[in-house]
Amino acid sequence: MAGNDKRRGAIRKTSKKGPAKGSGGQRRRGLRGKGATPKAEDREYHAAYKRKKAAERRASGRHDRRKLAEDVELVVGRNPVVECLHARVPATALFVAVGTANDERLSEAVHTCAERGISVLEVSRDELDKMTGNGMHQGIGLQVPPYAYAQVEDVIETCVAMPSPGLVVALDNITDPRNLGAVIRSVAAFGGHGVIIPERRSASVTAVAWRTSAGTAARLPVAKATNMVRALKQFQQAGFQVVGLDAGGDHTLDTYDGTTPVVIVVGSEGKGLSRLVGETCDTILSIPMAGKVESLNASVAAGVVLSEFARQRRAKKG
Repeated sequence: MAGNDKRRGAIRKTSKKGPAKGSGGQRRRGLRGKGATPKAEDREYHAAYKRKKAAERRASGRHDRRKLAEDVELVVGRNPVVECLHARVPATALFVAVGTANDERLSEAVHTCAERGISVLEVSRDELDKMTGNGMHQGIGLQVPPYAYAQVEDVIETCVAMPSPGLVVALDNITDPRNLGAVIRSVAAFGGHGVIIPERRSASVTAVAWRTSAGTAARLPVAKATNMVRALKQFQQAGFQVVGLDAGGDHTLDTYDGTTPVVIVVGSEGKGLSRLVGETCDTILSIPMAGKVESLNASVAAGVVLSEFARQRRAKKG
């Protein structure tokens, strides 16, 4: 009989629905406004919020050491720190690791900083490791501000005003700050008047250079030249001889007279002098060497020439 068939397909279907279950008002509440958007500086993950907190920390005199680990320049090691303090490097803080064994140099550094009003801050050894990037700090680090470079014109004027002939070193293609620091130290040791470095593609006076120079960078002007060739021509116009160091030069160190105003141009051990700088030099000078050594480290070569020129000048005075 129709309608009584037990087959599945014969079941009568209906579109009538039962009572629908409501959302309990959640959809309606979700459409409501949430008020004004908070200011950027009040949103925890916004850059403006972090800047505001950093400003509050600075205002309260607290140090964010995580930030220090990324940003500061530190001269590390007990002798370099003491030498920088003797040279009156404009330091801003002294960091001492907790548990560091005391000795005369550490005591002198702390006492000197206290006398000059330089903050002495105690940090954990792990924190100092992060600040310096290694564990070779001997438990002490001196924070130094960015180096104040001189102008090329200032170095020329200083040399011209000196009673003795000017003696300057210009560095070409030197990218190792340790070489820069060693050259600065040699120039100061042998009575030189300044160092010239390129503005780009060159080592700068960083904490590593400060350490290698043993603080002499505070007493000797270092100038950045926008264009090294133009800077060398400025020295030539002021009466300087520009002497480039390279193998197979026109003169050797034994035959060159270094008693006149001179700029010694030193290239890197691998690349040597760049083409335009080499062409600008008045003379190419080579250092006589025994054996099969082809070249010297840049700072060593500069030191050898500076020492010989200083000897010649002393002999001329005598």
